[in-house]
Amino acid sequence: MITINHIAIVVNDLEAAQRFWVQALDLPLERVADVEEEAVKVAFLTAGPGKIELVQPTDEGSGVARYLRKRGPGMHHLCFEVPDIDAAMDRLRSFDIELINETPRESSDGRRYAFVHPRSTQGVLVELYQASGATQ
Repeated sequence: MITINHIAIVVNDLEAAQRFWVQALDLPLERVADVEEEAVKVAFLTAGPGKIELVQPTDEGSGVARYLRKRGPGMHHLCFEVPDIDAAMDRLRSFDIELINETPRESSDGRRYAFVHPRSTQGVLVELYQASGATQ
């Protein structure tokens, strides 16, 4: 079963962004982490069964920093959790969907993930996540 894992919002200033999302909206702050492999700092907020990720670039040369310069702050991507990322990517390929990552990457916490190009999704950057320990 595919579920929404999180919605990522790119921000200029992680602490300033939390004023709305955490303080005013009262979403619980789960944790803040440096995600070195993506050159970002992320605040993870709980929103029902899904999450909101506030994403601040930590390197001006990163893809997220380029995105922020070009488009400004706002929604960055929508992430779906899939039971088998390899099967999900194979299915997308069978529909001629353009993938940014031809093979899944692995995060420090063991999640496998890959991005789908917005050209194939009507303009939305989509991320696929496979939880650690799931089918590989």
